[in-house]
Amino acid sequence: MSLSELCRRCGLCCDGNLFSHVPLQRAEADAARRNGLEVVALADGAPALRQGCTALKGRQCSVYAERPEGCRRYACRLFNAVAGGSVSFEQSLQVVEQAHALLAAVERSLGPGTDPGPASVLERARFAAWGEDGGFSSETSAARERAEAFLDQHFHGGPRRFEAPG
Repeated sequence: MSLSELCRRCGLCCDGNLFSHVPLQRAEADAARRNGLEVVALADGAPALRQGCTALKGRQCSVYAERPEGCRRYACRLFNAVAGGSVSFEQSLQVVEQAHALLAAVERSLGPGTDPGPASVLERARFAAWGEDGGFSSETSAARERAEAFLDQHFHGGPRRFEAPG
């Protein structure tokens, strides 16, 4: 199997659970818009794709052959492990399925009253934690922490939280 097949079966780098934005080169912004992608401006004015990406259909990119350079360059930790031979393609698919199962558990724990506005499951869980009614459950918190730790281990390559030195 080709490594691009792993990407087409995963979609996590596009759904907003790993990243909030993908930087674009200025020349790519118009092409991205023509492909129906949501281009936003970062604080410094640079163009970027807001994640969850509007081109993601299920777990597949609908503009994969014409995706922006930032998307082409990105290789998650799992992709690199398969490319380096330390993880088999079959094992990588199991990791992807486990990641999606953990995200589904977070979504189930959110319940029906959660604001559906933010695109990603983890973003919705974070917003629920800041809710005015204090309705954030320990079940949701634990599910979110498990999912984030798993994504950090297998996709990001490092934790999102930083410890003070020494």
